[in-house]
Amino acid sequence: MSFTLSANANLLFGLDDPVAAVTRAANLELEAIEYWGLDVGDPAELRAACESTGVSVSASTCVGVAANTQDSGPGLTDPACYASARDDIERSVALATERNIDTLVVTVGPDLPDTSPGTEHRAIVDALRAGAPIAEDHDINLVIEPLNRRVDHQGYYLNRSYEAYEIVDAVNSPAVSVLFDVYHQQITEGNVIQNLTNHLEYVGYVHIADVPGRHQPGTGELAYDRILDALATAGYDGYVGLEYAPTTDPASSIEAVRELLG
Repeated sequence: MSFTLSANANLLFGLDDPVAAVTRAANLELEAIEYWGLDVGDPAELRAACESTGVSVSASTCVGVAANTQDSGPGLTDPACYASARDDIERSVALATERNIDTLVVTVGPDLPDTSPGTEHRAIVDALRAGAPIAEDHDINLVIEPLNRRVDHQGYYLNRSYEAYEIVDAVNSPAVSVLFDVYHQQITEGNVIQNLTNHLEYVGYVHIADVPGRHQPGTGELAYDRILDALATAGYDGYVGLEYAPTTDPASSIEAVRELLG
């Protein structure tokens, strides 16, 4: 399978410092890391660490309005946040560019109690349409992420993969795609192999963790050998983010994932 594994610095390594995470990944012979909090740390130090180790930063989260996973506060779901959403996407692109990161995770914010789903959907599309040309100009990928509302993100608006695909289709930009998180989508809708592989043209990034508990593959109910094989057969050859909290030491959990890849 021709995936590139990327370690989530915060969950897998327990590190908030991306420079330290790059070194840890190199020691474990991983090619990439991802981390939460795009503006954390010094960009020159991060670039230097990547250059010296050969480890890249595959993704980070946006800042501001485009980085809301909560049940309140400003988000792309609010039409009144259109200008600030566009500005925060532009700021995120600038921060990613100086750190040599080519993928930014967009989380859309809360389901607004006094706003119709159709209005929220259109607001997300409008904000991404405004931000997409900025991302295109800098070769940055924006991946929107559905999250589960049952366990981890109560009140978050975007929870189903199909609506995420519809948003990407409406935005119609090569810079905008979906982050399909198998953990979140198993909790929300199940049927992950079909929902993922039948819509692979919309998918720009994949996250894996098992259910329940968000631990490494093999600790829960998901048949990750079949999921990853189906993903490879469907033609996906991008990043697979290891966004799980390991129940063993990180090295052992990564080795178990490598065994699944064959």
